[in-house]
Amino acid sequence: MKKINFIIFISLILFTCEHKNSLPDPLEAGWKGKSVCEVIEENNELRVLKCTFEPAVGHEKHYHNPHFGYTLSGGKFRITDDTGAREVEVPTGYTFSKDSITSHEVLNIGETTSVFLIMEYK
Repeated sequence: MKKINFIIFISLILFTCEHKNSLPDPLEAGWKGKSVCEVIEENNELRVLKCTFEPAVGHEKHYHNPHFGYTLSGGKFRITDDTGAREVEVPTGYTFSKDSITSHEVLNIGETTSVFLIMEYK
């Protein structure tokens, strides 16, 4: 029984690592070969990114660790995740957070440049 539990445990660890690493993180992900995020601050507990999306620029599919976000300059986006695609208006000053690892792709379908701060917990 202990051997079976150990095999299940190792399988879960390998699946979790493979799933997390199969997509780039927000800093590694860009749009058509160009970076859209930069590191503003990083320490042992937190990484703060500033991500800028000009019109018709997005963020290829990527994952996020648990995070909190703040919209410095809002706009209109198409967001595609495991629930499908949807269009959303993101107002300036909007906040959002997730307490688990998530993944999505976004595209600025509006006419203005949008900017976000993303604070990811390590």
